[in-house]
Amino acid sequence: MPHNIDLHAVNGPGGGAAVTNVAPGETMTFTFTALNPGAYIYHCAFVPAWRHIAQGMYGGILVEPRGGLPPVDREFYILQGEWYTSGSFGAKGHQEFNEAKALAEQPDYFTFNGHTAALTELYPLEANVGEVVRLYFGTGGPNVGSNFHIIGEIFDKVITGSPDTYVANEETWYVPPGSMSAFEFTLNMPGTYLLVDHALYRVSKGAAGALKVSGDQENSIYSPAP
Repeated sequence: MPHNIDLHAVNGPGGGAAVTNVAPGETMTFTFTALNPGAYIYHCAFVPAWRHIAQGMYGGILVEPRGGLPPVDREFYILQGEWYTSGSFGAKGHQEFNEAKALAEQPDYFTFNGHTAALTELYPLEANVGEVVRLYFGTGGPNVGSNFHIIGEIFDKVITGSPDTYVANEETWYVPPGSMSAFEFTLNMPGTYLLVDHALYRVSKGAAGALKVSGDQENSIYSPAP
């Protein structure tokens, strides 16, 4: 079927979708000037756009300010999406897209980076004590936003929109469908930290990840009972 691309970082009709409609076997090119620094979603917008997004056709685009963002020790990129299938949660075999569930906004799965085990069993995030992390987190949707939270961490900065304006010392941040935010934090303690959508029943449907932090324990910050 035909496709196109709508980049939320583009100022112009359809974010580029108006000039990138391609049939199978075709290619299309357009140019744009990135006017606004920040992290943004892109997605297929061919009619019906919501059906294409619901089947995973989205990603993130980062527009850095001139000179770049301040350096950090590690950067990670996570996108949450939801899936509407003909079978129930955990059903085996090929599953067709279920339009009725999508219209009712009743997903069977929530995923980080496209798979229920992507950031837990397959590719958990890794870092070290003392490092500063910048984590870009977006929500592809098409229907449901995310209440992003890392259990056991406070975000030093939450950047939504311009990197010049941020919120300090935040615990949980709502990222609406079709949006990205950046989260900066410093790792003080070793251990495994759980990343979740804090609408917590979604964790049981796959919205979870792990950040494994290596290094020395600092008992003045956190000391397990003897």
